[in-house]
Order: sequence, then structure tokens, then C-alpha cells
Amino acid sequence: MRVIKWEPFREVDDVFDRFIAESMRHWPRAAAANRAAQEWAPAADVSETEAEYLIKADLPEVRKEDVSITVQDGVLTLSGERKQEKHADGEKLHRIERVHGSFARRFALPENADEQGITAESRDGVILIHIPKVKVVQPQPRQITIQ
Repeated sequence: MRVIKWEPFREVDDVFDRFIAESMRHWPRAAAANRAAQEWAPAADVSETEAEYLIKADLPEVRKEDVSITVQDGVLTLSGERKQEKHADGEKLHRIERVHGSFARRFALPENADEQGITAESRDGVILIHIPKVKVVQPQPRQITIQ
């Protein structure tokens, strides 16, 4: 059994972070040459069928060689880097909205996830992570006789 630390305000923090990120996205930014790479994380969907869990992460223009997927202690980590494009000399940039730099997303795996059977594939700028399920056998109570 894995013990997961309960953080009562995690969901509130996530909503607040998304709200701030969405609000800030519409503000004008300095030219790319004047700002450092921003922190970012790819959007991800998590779904479930009877056989597996599926994580779909949007990673356009990120080569699969620049992505790392690891699992340790019941936590799956998707990390990597989107490299900044090289621009031609004399090219004038009018708007930069796509973010580049390193990223990391972590997902707590449920108890019935088969960590050894996890597979991943890259298709059309989307990383698909397949997490098969294993049957969790609930321990049955056993009667102990008194001697």
C-alpha cells in the first residue's frame, strides 16, 4: 500500500495556478531576445478503461529524444525540453507566444497500476502513455483459533 500525503489545498492551488497562467498569457510580453525561457508544462488528459489508464500529453515540436518518462515510488514523471527556434539574421519577430524550455509533469499512479508494463508512444505531437492495470487482490480476513 502506498501512502500519499494528503494536501487539502492542492486543488485550490491548481485552480489558482491555471487562472493566473491563463490571465498572464494574454498580457503583452517583451521580445524573445529580452526574456529568459519561461517555465511551462504540457497540457495532459488522463483517461481510464477497464484494461488501462491513458495519459495524453501535448508536446508539439518536441522530439521524442528530448522527452523522458520515468516511474519511481508510484509517481510517473514526464519531463523534457522544447528547444528555442533559431531565427534568421534580419528576421523581425512581431509576436512570441509559444513557450520553450524545460518542463516536468508528475502523476501519482493508483494502486492497481502495473509499473513494469508502462509503455509510451509519440504520435502527431502527442505523447501517449499506456499504464496497464493489474488486479489488486484484497486480503481476506483469517480466523485465528485460540489455543
